[in-house]
Amino acid sequence: MANRMLGQECFDLKNKAISHLHDFFLNSINSDVSAVDLCDEIPTIVYSLLFSENHDERAKSLEHLGKACQEFGFFYLINGVEQSVVEGALKGISDFFELTNQEERSEYLKKNPMDRIRWGLRSHAGENREYLKIVAHPEYHCPSKPASFRGAIGEYFKRMHEVELGLAKAISKILGYEETYIEKEFKLEAGFDVSAMNLYPPSFQSKGSIGVPEHTDPGFFVSLIQDVNGGLQCSLIKEIGSQLT
Repeated sequence: MANRMLGQECFDLKNKAISHLHDFFLNSINSDVSAVDLCDEIPTIVYSLLFSENHDERAKSLEHLGKACQEFGFFYLINGVEQSVVEGALKGISDFFELTNQEERSEYLKKNPMDRIRWGLRSHAGENREYLKIVAHPEYHCPSKPASFRGAIGEYFKRMHEVELGLAKAISKILGYEETYIEKEFKLEAGFDVSAMNLYPPSFQSKGSIGVPEHTDPGFFVSLIQDVNGGLQCSLIKEIGSQLT
């Protein structure tokens, strides 16, 4: 999971953009397809079609993205990062948790709020996981072991950052701005990309329920990938008040 974290200097711009988003989607609430009608399926966005040379394909894809943001707040994204890169990242994460021992991982226990690499173990009734958090942008930080980890994860972060910038362009268009508006106003190239990699249940002592409690991730863009075990749940917007898995 990777989060786009905004600096304090962007706080006012963030509120301004949220206000624009609210006004835009409020004016669009009387769309032909209601959120309730779509509750049985998470919207799927084909990334490449957002930039299609075919005007009709591009327009329909942008409209679909706008409705997904308006009615759900999240969506499946396909054709963004190549499947082989995603699979390589998942393999690298698995290698980190399987090929290193607790002593090696403990090197990255939180010592300072500014730490760029953090490892932790949470095992209690409300939260049961082992995790690794790293800052991936603007400077890439990564544990030194295992050797396969740095390259596999680094390639995924590089491709995902490109997708973030692409989505920013698409959303700028939807809101009626020039396509570089969000990238420039939010200074996305200077912001932080933070990744959290979770293992459920932890490799070590484990008790309580598996996973993490209900929460909201901070950040401008939040992207999530999960392995074949699945289990991820996302809450719909408050007006709907239900969940999709």
